[in-house]
Amino acid sequence: MGKITERIEKKLNDSLSPVFLEVIDESEGHRGHAGYREGGESHFRVVIRSKAFEGQNRLQRQRMVMKALAEEMKGQIHALSIQADLPEN
Repeated sequence: MGKITERIEKKLNDSLSPVFLEVIDESEGHRGHAGYREGGESHFRVVIRSKAFEGQNRLQRQRMVMKALAEEMKGQIHALSIQADLPEN
């Protein structure tokens, strides 16, 4: 696991206290595309379930994730796919 992946996990754990979090580096699938960096850690998919999303619609949940990762979105993360849901009962 790379440093950016670790930072994403830490920030999301600290800010949203998820019951489930998966951060997937999908960079290799974007080789040759804009924003790709050798060694990866440029394109990510986040799957997160948190009680913090209660009462929030899909867009609001995605904004919460983006806010937590604002610093990384300024340059280290080129693309981010977000699946943000409430915990399963």
